[in-house]
Amino acid sequence: MTGWVVVAGLGPGRDGLIVPEVAEVLALATDVVGYIPYVRRVSPRAGLTLHESDNRVELDRASHALDMAAGGKRVVVVSSGDPGVFAMASAVFEALEKGPADWLSLDIRILPGITAMLAAAARIGAPLGHDFAAINLSDNLKPWDLIEKRLRLAGEAGFAMAFYNPRSSARPHQFARALHILREACGEDTLISFARAVSTPEEEINTVTLAEATPEMADMRTMVIVGNRDTRRVGPYVYTPRSAL
Repeated sequence: MTGWVVVAGLGPGRDGLIVPEVAEVLALATDVVGYIPYVRRVSPRAGLTLHESDNRVELDRASHALDMAAGGKRVVVVSSGDPGVFAMASAVFEALEKGPADWLSLDIRILPGITAMLAAAARIGAPLGHDFAAINLSDNLKPWDLIEKRLRLAGEAGFAMAFYNPRSSARPHQFARALHILREACGEDTLISFARAVSTPEEEINTVTLAEATPEMADMRTMVIVGNRDTRRVGPYVYTPRSAL
């Protein structure tokens, strides 16, 4: 049996937002590998083994998937959203680079998904309608000083911004610092939207100005989208014009 590895995105939460190609490859898999809550979104069936692991062992998880594929397994590595956006696609290629040479001959494919950034933007309106930057606010894999620099420069350059992992119980103070930087770089009247648990029954959408924003408005289930100085409201919607004014 010829093995393969597919890295697939399960979308932001609702099953209807899983793209058909991902559903098709899951039906062919012998093994599914991923972070515990993502693997549990895959329905068990005969002939399928589910491999759950913690969120801080991405390289081990990727190596395990590649090793199983080398042994003939059909492996799907699952991520939420899109696997290429702060997710498992990069980890698989990092493991491939560090692994044995015969892994380079494996059939490896990346299947896109609807990332939380795009799902949240669609529920808000079109806040990413012009140039934008996506920034992960977690400092697990990069120093906080670098995050601060990117926030300030992106704000000064007029980018709208989408933030992943904005505020956790382990680092609650950092998002307060991020809001301070954004007020200085973007202006206090700039709109900021908090989209929590998008596409699930717990979904909450809240748009305020940076002057009104508080750190408690975000948690790890929240996608935060900051507009630029041209971003505005139209009725219940928020959008960023396609041309700079």
